Amino acid sequence: MTNFLVKTFIKDSENIENPSVRTAYGKLSGKVGIVCNLLLCAGKFIAGMISGSVSITADAANNLSDASSSVISLIGFKLSEKSADREHPYGHGRYEYLAAFVVAALILAIGFELLRDGIEKIVNPAEVEFGVLPAVVLGTSILVKCWMMIFNRKLDGKINSEALKATFADSRNDVITTSAVLAAYLISHFFGIKLDGIMAAAVAVFILYSGIGLIKDAMDPLLGKAPDEEQVERIREKILSYKGVVGTHDLMIHDYGPGRQFASVHVEVPDSMPLAKCHEIIDKIERDFLRDGLNMLVHPDPIASGGSFEGKINAELNEITKKIDDRITIHDLRTIRCSDETKVIFDCVLPQNSGLSEQEIKDEISRFIAVKFPGCRCIISFDSGFASIPKSNAHEER
Repeated sequence: MTNFLVKTFIKDSENIENPSVRTAYGKLSGKVGIVCNLLLCAGKFIAGMISGSVSITADAANNLSDASSSVISLIGFKLSEKSADREHPYGHGRYEYLAAFVVAALILAIGFELLRDGIEKIVNPAEVEFGVLPAVVLGTSILVKCWMMIFNRKLDGKINSEALKATFADSRNDVITTSAVLAAYLISHFFGIKLDGIMAAAVAVFILYSGIGLIKDAMDPLLGKAPDEEQVERIREKILSYKGVVGTHDLMIHDYGPGRQFASVHVEVPDSMPLAKCHEIIDKIERDFLRDGLNMLVHPDPIASGGSFEGKINAELNEITKKIDDRITIHDLRTIRCSDETKVIFDCVLPQNSGLSEQEIKDEISRFIAVKFPGCRCIISFDSGFASIPKSNAHEER
């Protein structure tokens, strides 16, 4: 069924890198969600009125909220499709993340409402009138929601969307919610145990837990989530594959929505390389990454040869940092000769949880260099906010 809907309503469905195709997947999910949830809401509302079950009526309200969530997701995908403009030069892709955040917030609101109703029903239990129609409606709802769960999981597998992940989780919660309501409904009738309120409260706690997780998942890309290590490694390997490049550091990746990533990186080249040749390499790197869908800004850093004064200092710095913590990296090394001293200026990237403060590391490196190179004084800047690039690959000879 999923493949049929995809092939029927999405043109060029395999070209998922195309923003319009991605939007079409989101629209399909939203439209299916609206239709299914409105039908389920109507059926459960009637069943709740007939049986007098507050949990069934609350489940109907849950489906009405789900329909609203589908509308929000649909709007989010539509807005994220808009091209960049003067006010938003990086496009509107984050609307998709905002839509996921709103859906997660609605899930939390539903959870609190169900918890309130469940506690009220526990304190003031009421008789629930049994009927075949409510049981059939609830059973049908479970089957429909199972299909919607699988449907959204498959669509998310195609385009990797936070909004579709939220919709999948919402459908999964609905399966659990409705199953619990049906179980309580049947147990209350056949065994006379009043579980309506208890089951509603238990389900509400699960929904709240799920909603909190979805809020975090939606907030991460909005706040600026660190790139995954695999992506960093792919970028590093590609940059180091260019002839003349000896290392790379200070990689920063900004996510402005699916398919809208911008990055900057420092690329290390020998200081003996002619400027025109350096520009040629940098320009090629930027164009190649742009072809792959990543807007990359590359800054060249000249690296002194091993036989030069700076090259010798660099070798000693790598030696001492390896003893302190082999995850520490050094870059942007330069020296300034003054009348009474030589300033050794460089940047230092510290790993998380290094166990030492910046001042402790600065003091230890400065003492070491002062002994090895009398008359030299270290001026160290500590970097942060960059993707971590393994030290062992920071200065590979090409």
